[in-house]
Amino acid sequence: MSFFESEVVRAEMTKISKLQEEIYHNVFQFFKMTKDDKIKHVDLLQKLLNKQQILYTRLSLSDDPEAKSMKKRISESAEMMGLDANVDMNVIFGNMSKLIDVMRQQIDKTDLKD
Repeated sequence: MSFFESEVVRAEMTKISKLQEEIYHNVFQFFKMTKDDKIKHVDLLQKLLNKQQILYTRLSLSDDPEAKSMKKRISESAEMMGLDANVDMNVIFGNMSKLIDVMRQQIDKTDLKD
């Protein structure tokens, strides 16, 4: 069975897609959201990031040619966004997680000012 025929992989990719749609749908409304809605949005970002990291790890562990190809396309996309070709994607995931933590802190600080 190929990597993408796996029920688990397909289910997770569907979840990732749905999370991305929900996040993108609300991203331009972020500054108009209530504190609770902002926290929910940031929680969705963290959930998406976690699922993407797990999928990337699965891709990295797979010998399936399609999985290797997808992993390569992810790296190429990261390069197009200006990242070093040799950067470890797990470092990127870690940095993104830290950024999400900063967003949470900013939501808390902003709420204190209001």
